[in-house]
Amino acid sequence: MAGIRVHGESVALEDPTLVEGFPGVGLVGKIATDHLIEQLEMEYYASVGCEGLPRIGVYREGDRTARPPVRLYADEEHDLLALRSDAPISAKAVETVADCLTGWIVEQEATPLYLSGLPAEREDGERPDLYGIATGDAGERLEDTDVATPPEDGVITGPTGALINRAAHEDYGSLGFVVECNHRFPDPEAASVLLEDAIAPVAGLDIDVSELVDRAEEIRAKREQLAQQMQAIAQEESSQAQPLRMYQ
Repeated sequence: MAGIRVHGESVALEDPTLVEGFPGVGLVGKIATDHLIEQLEMEYYASVGCEGLPRIGVYREGDRTARPPVRLYADEEHDLLALRSDAPISAKAVETVADCLTGWIVEQEATPLYLSGLPAEREDGERPDLYGIATGDAGERLEDTDVATPPEDGVITGPTGALINRAAHEDYGSLGFVVECNHRFPDPEAASVLLEDAIAPVAGLDIDVSELVDRAEEIRAKREQLAQQMQAIAQEESSQAQPLRMYQ
């Protein structure tokens, strides 16, 4: 049956924050979420089998265990959930996946943090700009952060955009973070900004991002194959932020 299936023992989460890591432009959301899971040693919690997701098995280096491509991880101590995706999501599946996941998120009374990259050119060493948006009443959680409001009209596409769309329709509280990133290659530096300036303060976490910056070239190389898969998918199928004028 399609949906979310919990594996092993359940965890006690009171008011959880969920960090979403679907692959998108620059792989910023995926890199940030993967790093978060590894840094906090989060436990594999549930498999996501929403209709339309690729029916493939995924295995990790140094581990014989095969798992579905989209999974949820949990950290009871930090009241945290993280969605990890190791495969691109096709345009045909975006709506059903968003409906499926949103229903489960509402049931858990979780506040989702949706992550997206905004293609932009920047100089070497220049820190990417970061913007925050919200649905429902979640915007209050941005008041105590330094996350800026968007400087221009824009849209977010792909599975992340669909999830924000569903949250807005339901008037359910969610936060969206948009970070400037390289649109051609995986961008660990932009992912580190998401972690340091958005996810950590909102979720009350202490995250060391130095490894992302120090090992940027290695991380790019490891993520390059997935990035190429993303480029092979039509542009509108990939999660990314774009100026609204592109649609006018």
